[in-house]
Amino acid sequence: MTTTATRYDDDIRTSGHATAALPDGKAMARNLTPAQKRAVAFAQQQILRARAARKAKDDRQAALSRMWANADREDGLEDRSNAAERTRVVTSDDGQISLRKVIGEVLRSLRTKDHKTLREVSGKAGVSLGYLSEVERGQKEASSELLVSITQALGVHLSDMLMMVADRVRAVEGRE
Repeated sequence: MTTTATRYDDDIRTSGHATAALPDGKAMARNLTPAQKRAVAFAQQQILRARAARKAKDDRQAALSRMWANADREDGLEDRSNAAERTRVVTSDDGQISLRKVIGEVLRSLRTKDHKTLREVSGKAGVSLGYLSEVERGQKEASSELLVSITQALGVHLSDMLMMVADRVRAVEGRE
């Protein structure tokens, strides 16, 4: 009688019913053909890759969560910052208000408050990531069509975004 059969008979005698008795890993590996051994090795590699990918995804998600938590804390501090700093950011050297910079500032604040990445918004809006970044930094002038698609991607009406821009311009002008 083979080892497996003996083990199977012992399992039946001790438990009173048949259980699946598997041979140990080495005995099982001896019974595999080379092609089966390669398939098992490949499957094991796939499992390891999937675990590594899942861990990397979880790590990225944790880093994003930490980043958004820090951004929320900074937003609280920023809201209390003085108006002189905000004025400096949206005005040019000659003291003129840059509407382009105010729009970019509002778009960035909407995006970060909603915890969206530039990549997510650019994908939904159909705008390149680099161009959206330049719009947010006030380096590029956005067309009305582009503003519509960006605000839709942010889940905000264009009129609401423009009201936020008007409020910021009013604050910079000192007419709150």
